Amino acid sequence: MSVAARKEQARSDGRVSALGKATWRALRRLPLKGRSAVVAAPYIWLGLFFLVPFIIVLKISLSQMIVARPPFTPLLTWTEGWWPQVQAYLDNYVWLLQDPLYWIAYLNSVKIALISTLGCLLIGYPMAYGIAKAPATARTLLLLMVILPFWTSFLLRVYAWIGILKQNGLINNVLMWLGIIPEPLAMLHNDFSVYVGIIYSYLPFMILPLYANLEKMDVSLLEAAADLGCKPWKAFLSVTLPLSLPGIVAGSMLVFIPAVGEFVIPELLGGPDTLMIGRVLWNEFFNNRDWPVASAVTIVLILVLVIPIVIFQRQQAKTQDVLE
Repeated sequence: MSVAARKEQARSDGRVSALGKATWRALRRLPLKGRSAVVAAPYIWLGLFFLVPFIIVLKISLSQMIVARPPFTPLLTWTEGWWPQVQAYLDNYVWLLQDPLYWIAYLNSVKIALISTLGCLLIGYPMAYGIAKAPATARTLLLLMVILPFWTSFLLRVYAWIGILKQNGLINNVLMWLGIIPEPLAMLHNDFSVYVGIIYSYLPFMILPLYANLEKMDVSLLEAAADLGCKPWKAFLSVTLPLSLPGIVAGSMLVFIPAVGEFVIPELLGGPDTLMIGRVLWNEFFNNRDWPVASAVTIVLILVLVIPIVIFQRQQAKTQDVLE
C-alpha cells in the first residue's frame, strides 16, 4: 500500500472514529428517559413483530381444528366460577411425527436451501471479490448492477424464468440452434429450476455481505505474504479466505434462512414432486383450512432455523474475540 493510500485510510478511520464519538456524546446528552427509549426501541420492535406473533401461532398450534370462525378451538375457556380452563392439545405435533410427508418436506427444504446457499457462495464470492478489488470509480456502478434487480417485483423476476427455462424457451432454442442438443431439455418444473430461481433471487444477499467484508480487508497483509514468498493462491487460502469468513457466514444465513421456507419459487418453477415446507404450509392454511396443524409446522420450522442462527452468533462472537 502506498504512503498516500495509508494516509487516506488513516484519515478515513479518524473520520469514522470521530463520527462514533460524536454520536456517543449526543446520546449521552439525552435525558435518562430519552436514552432508555432509544435502547428499548429494538426490544419493543422484536416484541411486537416477533414475540407476539410467535405466541399467537404457538397458541393456535395447541388447539384443534373446528368448522367455525376462527377454525380452531380456544385455548382458554371460562367456567361458571370464573376460573379459566386451559384446553391445550399436542395432537398436532404427534401428527407431524407420525406422518412422513412433513419430515420429507422439512428435509427436502433444508437440502434445497443448502445446495442453493452453496451455489450462491460459489457464484457470489468471485463477484464480491471482483467488486472489492475494482477501481473506486467502478465500484458504485458494479454495486448498482447487483442491487438493480431489487427495483423490480420479485414475482415478476421469478415468473420471467418460466420463459427462459421452458421447452421452447431461450436457453433450449439457443442450444438447439448451436447444435449442442438434439431436443429440448427438461429444465422447468423440477428441482433444477427451483435451484436456479433461488440462486438468482438470493444472490445479492450473498454478494453484499461478502463485499462489505472484503472491501475493508487490509491489503498490506497480502503484500506481506507476497514478500515472504507466498504464492497468490496460497495467500488467498491463508489470508483472504479466513478473514472473509464472517462475510461468508452472514451471507449464508441471509440466503439459507428464507430459502428454507420459500413458497413462490417452488410454486411457480417447481413441479408436483418438488415438496417444500412453504407449499405444505400454504396447503394446510388455505386448502385444508387446518390452522392448528399449519401452526405446528411453523413452530417446528422456527426451531429448525434457530440452529443456524445460533451457529452464526457463535461465529460472530469468536470473530469479535479474535479482533479484540
